[in-house]
Amino acid sequence: MIERSIAALIDAGGLPRLEARLLLEHTAGLSAAAIVAYPERELPTEQAQRYLDLCARRRAGEPIAYIVGAREFYGLMLAVTPDVLIPRPETELLVELALTIIRAGARRVLDLGTGSGAIAIAIARHAPEASVEASDVSSAALQLEQRNAACHGVAIRLRQSDWFNAFAAHERFDLILGNPPYIARDDPHLREGDVRFEPRSALVSGIDGLDAIRAIAAGAPRHLNEHGTLLLEHGYDQAMRVREILAAAGLRDAQSWRDLAAIERVSGARR
Repeated sequence: MIERSIAALIDAGGLPRLEARLLLEHTAGLSAAAIVAYPERELPTEQAQRYLDLCARRRAGEPIAYIVGAREFYGLMLAVTPDVLIPRPETELLVELALTIIRAGARRVLDLGTGSGAIAIAIARHAPEASVEASDVSSAALQLEQRNAACHGVAIRLRQSDWFNAFAAHERFDLILGNPPYIARDDPHLREGDVRFEPRSALVSGIDGLDAIRAIAAGAPRHLNEHGTLLLEHGYDQAMRVREILAAAGLRDAQSWRDLAAIERVSGARR
């Protein structure tokens, strides 16, 4: 028979206590405070069993975000599914840089490879003066972003496109940004942690991980307004090569920005 008290269930889950509490919050609809304050409280058998089933999925390595179907990003709770990457804190640097550029006058913004819509929605929420568009090759990702945008009350124009393929030559933006795939095909990290469960097409980009960044850089000059900016997130050791790619594409003033861990995480340049 299942032990149904909160304390017993946390122990039975076989997970770090924080993860166990997150799954209990999701399963039982309890607040974090209630879980801590009432360890003797018993859950209905059905809820207790569902919680234990979720714990088993987590022990098998499935990301918490996919199990509960949500992840917080830039203060916004977003729905996520295995069709998209899980938003990560380091990507918030991209949003911060974008907001700075918008405050300086940029108005038309394009988020390439938008996934769950984390970047585009955060920008639209914090810079309502900007006109935000977003694209992704995946129709499932675009449907998810539409849900997330509606939940947060922002209007984002969505486009199904493989980078710039669906954009007419005359379409130009003040700011183009994105978090494209940038992991090398044979990178051993692909066999570790959450990325084992994330869509490979959103992670891997050729032998050296830079194929998508090359494609975006090559197309960006045709779709940036004069003095427009391209910003791209990349891997921890790719900044110098990304700056070289941006310069080779004819963009100027290439530079990189460091995240809170002092890693060069985003690089950009201007037309």
